Amino acid sequence: MAMAEQLYETSAEELASRWLAAFEAALAGGDTTAAATLFLPDGHWRDLVSFTWSLRTMDGRAAIAEALDRTLAATGPRDFQLAGERTAPREVTRAGHDVIEAFFTFETANARANGVLRLVADADDPAGGQAWILLTALDEIRGHEELNGARRPDGECYSREFGGENWLDQRQRQQAYEDHEPTVLVVGGGQCGLGIAACLGQLGLDTLVVDRHERVGDAWRKRYRSLTLHNQVYINHMPYLSFPSNWPIYIPKDKIANWMEFYAETMELNVWCGTEPVGGAWDAAAGRWEITLKQADGGEKIVRPRHVVFATGVSGIPIRPDLPGLSDFQGRVMHSGDYKVGTDWKDRKALVLGTGNSGHDVAQDLHAHGAEVTMLQRGTTLIVQLDTAQKVYDMYQEGPPLDDCDLLATATPYTPLVEAYKIASKMMRERDRALLDGLEARGFRLDYGPPDDTGYQMKYLRRGGGYYFNVGCSDLIVDGSIGLEQFADADRFVAEGLRMKDGRVLAADLLVTATGYENQREMVRLILGDRVADDIGEVWGFDAGGEQRNMWRRTPQPGLWFTAGGLPHVRIYSKYLAQQIKACEVGLIDPAALEGRS
Repeated sequence: MAMAEQLYETSAEELASRWLAAFEAALAGGDTTAAATLFLPDGHWRDLVSFTWSLRTMDGRAAIAEALDRTLAATGPRDFQLAGERTAPREVTRAGHDVIEAFFTFETANARANGVLRLVADADDPAGGQAWILLTALDEIRGHEELNGARRPDGECYSREFGGENWLDQRQRQQAYEDHEPTVLVVGGGQCGLGIAACLGQLGLDTLVVDRHERVGDAWRKRYRSLTLHNQVYINHMPYLSFPSNWPIYIPKDKIANWMEFYAETMELNVWCGTEPVGGAWDAAAGRWEITLKQADGGEKIVRPRHVVFATGVSGIPIRPDLPGLSDFQGRVMHSGDYKVGTDWKDRKALVLGTGNSGHDVAQDLHAHGAEVTMLQRGTTLIVQLDTAQKVYDMYQEGPPLDDCDLLATATPYTPLVEAYKIASKMMRERDRALLDGLEARGFRLDYGPPDDTGYQMKYLRRGGGYYFNVGCSDLIVDGSIGLEQFADADRFVAEGLRMKDGRVLAADLLVTATGYENQREMVRLILGDRVADDIGEVWGFDAGGEQRNMWRRTPQPGLWFTAGGLPHVRIYSKYLAQQIKACEVGLIDPAALEGRS
């Protein structure tokens, strides 16, 4: 029976309700094999903290049954039902699959949870069909709910306290940390650090954020002058506070910077600017860190948190390559992270090494200020038109509110995500064909997200870069306004510029190395030493289980956590990271347990 006929005779709501009832009955009876057979043979179950106290994906019936065997007794799931207050069950197409998509809620022994079911419907099946994808996600730990809405502080502790502390007195004392230690230290005060600090604060966890910059927001404010977000405002909100409805579709970097400052104040976050960790060690006996902080005045302070969250993102330590002959070059050399504006380079010659987003933006800015610019391409690069790139976020334009869309976005495990991005990448190539053909004619080396042509989004998730959203620089390359050379054809730098293997010298007054940043692991190595860095392994990219390595969950080092990504990652995953830290603090999980590590 075709999907349309099924839905005509049996509603999406009834089919989804049938499946949830069958799943709950199997779990209640402890029959994990029966529960697993409610999935397609190649079905997927992604759990965000509700069963596994981690971020886990189980692919196939055997893995699903094994995970249920391991977690069912302690979890005690019950009361599965459709989420009446959320978007109603509906027929959709995801990654080429026609499914019924439904939101649901359930309870566990310690928490309230929700999820998403993607069901291949069958009206003749007593269970309503088989699950292609199931997402289960912890919403709140019972007895430790977020301190907002009806649970917001009543203010009695400082209201009309004549002769006592008022709100400002309390805030200043909280931020000084003269009489108490933070439970959590967050390293980095960009969107990642502020987002996790806000979520931790709403769970009542004393959190200190430290940032090396002078002001909150400087991580954006100090970037190059022309920087504007490359994805649209609709998906770029922070936890708890959405951007105003009059904000531009593409947000300028200084507007983001100012919002970060406002956000930190409004969410009552404890932030020490001009402060950075310079060393630290884990005290296993005490279950806490001893971290030395260097402050703006040159002084040092030791803090002893039980948890440290590295929130320096995928743009921490600049990679400054050791290029042949660079010491002989008499022009100026700077990393793209230090570039601000091209005003000083009018009528001068510039080389830009690297062809990702930063490299293209720097080259276009230099060209706009009258410089003669040549880009040096080191490897293949994925190019996509800016408006075309937004197609991967079409789900956010389907109608459901932001919270619903966020849950839907997390409900796509790695394997279906690869399928979805292959489809999207093919569509993007077809849509941008004229531009791509023009670039190839100029000798620009393209890729489409190797090794499986999954586009820019998967490239970001796997390696953190290697693509460019075209806002005009590609057109300048195509028409020859900006030069292009392959760095593989270069011999070495000389005093006046870059000598090529064919004997030509590309004269230059400036070299900008848009060569990316080190893995977050290297930031850990710098602060906490080789042993910790070697123990945790790589950060970011996918592990064997299809989850981001060491991200938003326990790592091989107790008390050490990571967060990274763009604003959507911050908004979605800060909550789940904060819940795990809270669960450690209230004794629901062991910070040193192996669950959650892979």
